[in-house]
Amino acid sequence: MATRHWVLDPAHSDIQFKIRHLVISTVSGTFNVFSGRFVTPQHDDFSEAYFTLLIDVYSIDTNNRDRDEHLKSPDFFNADAFPQIEFLSTSFVHIEGDKHELTGDLTIKGITRQVTLEALFGGEAKDGFGIQRAGFEITGTINRNDFGIHASDVTEAGGLVLGEDIKLHANLQFTNEVD
Repeated sequence: MATRHWVLDPAHSDIQFKIRHLVISTVSGTFNVFSGRFVTPQHDDFSEAYFTLLIDVYSIDTNNRDRDEHLKSPDFFNADAFPQIEFLSTSFVHIEGDKHELTGDLTIKGITRQVTLEALFGGEAKDGFGIQRAGFEITGTINRNDFGIHASDVTEAGGLVLGEDIKLHANLQFTNEVD
């Protein structure tokens, strides 16, 4: 069966996260360096697509240099020992309309867990240079404790400084590699 190969276009993509801080507000951040690919059988609905995504932990950006350095430290992501976050899909299932379920193995700090994310297919189009593009909006929530991202601090009242859930949001645009 013929396959189509796609490469992530980082200039037209972003990867964001949000986590509760002191239970009173949310801190947002992005990863600025990442790459990815997906392969799919040659048909219009992208079912059975296979995604890979690699994220450079050193590129974390919360708009606060001191916090970013702390997040790279062994207290959180331990970027020196684990410089990359990896996602390898195991299934991509059409739900209805443009909604899909994207399941795969997410590896953070050397710990791999299966996660299921919602993937909204934005469409497929040729740009002004004749390059075929496809876009996806991917969202989901993971628990930081599942990946060994622990915050040992507690508030004066004994509550967590950081929430346990990390909300993920990615807008990913891919270009079709022509064989």
